[in-house]
Amino acid sequence: MDLESNYEIAPTADFIYSRNFTRVALQFPDELLKDSTRVVRALREKLRLLRKCSTENSGDNNKDVRLFVMADTTFGSCCVDEVGALHADAECVVHYGHTCFSPTTTLPAFFVFGKASISVSNCVEDLSNYALTNGKHVVVLYGLDYAHSIKHIREALEEASRLSQSKSKSEIHFADVKCSVMNPSDDHNNSNGLVGPASDCTDNSTCGTRPANSYGIGGLTWSIPDGQRMEDYLLFWIGSDNSAFANVVMTFNGCDIVRYDATENCLVTDVSQQKRILKRRYYLVEKAKDANIIGILVGTLGVAGYLHMIHQMKELITAAGKKAYTLVMGKPNPAKLANFPECDVFIFVSCAQTALLESKEYLSPVITPFEALLAFNRGSQWTGEYVMEFRDLINSCPVEVRNGSEARFSFFHGGYVEDFDLQEENGGEDNEGTLALANATDKVLQLRDNPKSVIKGTAKSGPEFFAARSYQGLEMHHDNSSPEPFLIGRSGRASGYENEKSKQEE
Repeated sequence: MDLESNYEIAPTADFIYSRNFTRVALQFPDELLKDSTRVVRALREKLRLLRKCSTENSGDNNKDVRLFVMADTTFGSCCVDEVGALHADAECVVHYGHTCFSPTTTLPAFFVFGKASISVSNCVEDLSNYALTNGKHVVVLYGLDYAHSIKHIREALEEASRLSQSKSKSEIHFADVKCSVMNPSDDHNNSNGLVGPASDCTDNSTCGTRPANSYGIGGLTWSIPDGQRMEDYLLFWIGSDNSAFANVVMTFNGCDIVRYDATENCLVTDVSQQKRILKRRYYLVEKAKDANIIGILVGTLGVAGYLHMIHQMKELITAAGKKAYTLVMGKPNPAKLANFPECDVFIFVSCAQTALLESKEYLSPVITPFEALLAFNRGSQWTGEYVMEFRDLINSCPVEVRNGSEARFSFFHGGYVEDFDLQEENGGEDNEGTLALANATDKVLQLRDNPKSVIKGTAKSGPEFFAARSYQGLEMHHDNSSPEPFLIGRSGRASGYENEKSKQEE
């Protein structure tokens, strides 16, 4: 496929020219960066022709458009890097490659998904055969790089059904792609300026609210008839086993799911490995319940509503009697998080497709905001539903922490744990001075020899953590405030210093 078609040079140039943008940021993922120079040349040539045509017709002399290539994004490459674009004073962002379709906050964006190759006939054959043998209604989801072929797959499937004259009652629904143009949200009353999980975009401009029987995930939207549930449908995924597919498996874990691998031209029916992730996530939720110090990792600075989610997490943690620290470090890795050993668990606030971090190599587990709500909301239970989009939590799950006096059972301590309530510490005005110190000391984590005894836990802070460490850095003597005389250090080479015995004997 040629570069003009694959990178949608003409539609991109029309978008830039029609909105009179003069500074445009082009965001490329690492795997597409090799084509960036050719894309820039093609865009400049197309914009020059559009400007020339407009000058001849109307006499307007439009300004030249400056294009800036962005690479090595601050966070995930699937999100629009508004921070990097604003460093170049860009007026919009053209995003290339895989995207999570997270709404922007300040800059408009134009998405170019790319066009991956696929065998339409092979895909239609596998889809029709599996739908016929399964008997369930089917919803076809796909990676956005295969969106260009869905029209041909739909037409070929209708033709195959007409020729076969099968009496199958299975219905096949195809998801639609949201608009390729995204405008920053202006509705600050709706979860701090986010577009919202119930919004849909079509025809590049119109946005509305989806009804209750409509669904959306990763830039795809679809509807099912009234009275039916998603659990009654078979999900047929076209694409690779990537973060977008993992998002679908986690969100719709109650549905039967199969995947058509367009690269290998084969149907993958076993997705148990992906669903096994749910067991690991439940383990992390139970482990987070015993955490005292929580680090909130900021995994995005551009997704609308991220500040609201961070504040909600702080309120949740504080109400649960624990200590929270907010950390901004770009893309997290084990080496970075190892610098914060005092944190028992980290909450990663990011887009849905980068939220699941495999934290086996980390010193402390990394959980999602949804898992944090399960862990720190006293009495909450996991029903099997899993929410990846933190924007859905803002709209539907207000923070309601139920502080109970009863101890809870900890699977990791093997006994009952009594969480410390911060309201008890701050509730009485008479608890001052020596009495307050005595109460705080009594609340410190205790473990008795009796296995049936209750473990009392309290929310510690970073300074308390380091005060309890055996090594606290270089020794600083504060007894004598007067300056000490300076000492002359070693001189010479490392192979033989001047004050060494071997050197003196020579």
